[in-house]
Amino acid sequence: MKTPLDTIEAKVRAGERLSKEDGLALFASPDIARIGYLADLVRQRISGDYVYFNVNRHVNLTNICVSRCRFCAFGRDEGDKKAYAMNQEEVLRLAKLAAQDPDLRELHIVSGLHPDWPFEYYLDVLRMLKRELPQLHRKAFTAVEIHYFSKLSGLSVAEVLKALQEAGLQSIPGGGAEILSDRVRQELCPNKATASEWLEVQRTAHKMGIRSNASMLYGHIETLEERVDHLLSLRALQDETGGFQTFICFPFHPGNTELEATHQRTSLWDELKTMAISRLMLDNFSNIKAYWVMLTLPIAQLALGFGANDIDGTVSEEKIMHAAGAKSDTFLTQETIIETIRQIGRIPVERDSMYQIIRTL
Repeated sequence: MKTPLDTIEAKVRAGERLSKEDGLALFASPDIARIGYLADLVRQRISGDYVYFNVNRHVNLTNICVSRCRFCAFGRDEGDKKAYAMNQEEVLRLAKLAAQDPDLRELHIVSGLHPDWPFEYYLDVLRMLKRELPQLHRKAFTAVEIHYFSKLSGLSVAEVLKALQEAGLQSIPGGGAEILSDRVRQELCPNKATASEWLEVQRTAHKMGIRSNASMLYGHIETLEERVDHLLSLRALQDETGGFQTFICFPFHPGNTELEATHQRTSLWDELKTMAISRLMLDNFSNIKAYWVMLTLPIAQLALGFGANDIDGTVSEEKIMHAAGAKSDTFLTQETIIETIRQIGRIPVERDSMYQIIRTL
């Protein structure tokens, strides 16, 4: 007698799109080995044995934030002894220090929603980095931040994006999606962009030729159905625009958050299963990232067998996830990343921010 997983496997092998019911059946199935195998089949079909990485540097301009999401350990109120806000000179000093590495190719810039900084501050930062370090790709500001800039400035999202693009913005990171459910967002992050607003920023950016990433923060108060709906929302927008470059699963870290007393860290089982199901449901995404900062390097390495084909980059001083108790390093060398990929028999490929191959190792 055919099981739901048999039906799903037949669809996967035939290259047919999975339905919402298929996604729910995958989450309900205990057969993680088979789910991982199917995800790996799709990964092999799309990208072969290549595993991508890049040489990047995270820049978090401030942790002062008006949103103060319940799942966040990074944000601070003004006046908090752990609050900080970087001026332009500090940003440039940090970026120039990072750029001493001749292989550095990307600045990944995300921040809290500062209550007092004008929109012009962010434009000035981009202009400065473009002028002083033109060789570095500027991937900056999540859709949540861009929506906030629109509220700050009184400009439309399209006008904000045009100004950012003219100042030096080249692509957008995938953060702030969390779970694209109004129920979840109302309970956990009511002071920032709604699900539809997040999607609309992405839609607008893609129509303007700005590529972006997408993400999902899971393992807090969302239901499995809301996870599947989140993936379907991303898939539908990708059908419409084709503007997403990669998808990243973020397992929730409860440490130092409001949810610490009631929630535990997601399990290895859940992390691998969610990675695999994301690969199977997001049939129009070329790249699925095993973000080692959140997963730890050993789990990220394992996730490369569950549908992932990207392990992110060297990162250099990640702060947001580590504020919530992430136990991974804050930086990896290229040599460590390359060896991690080679250990599982895959081919390390250094890429740029737009997934153009720099070198195959």
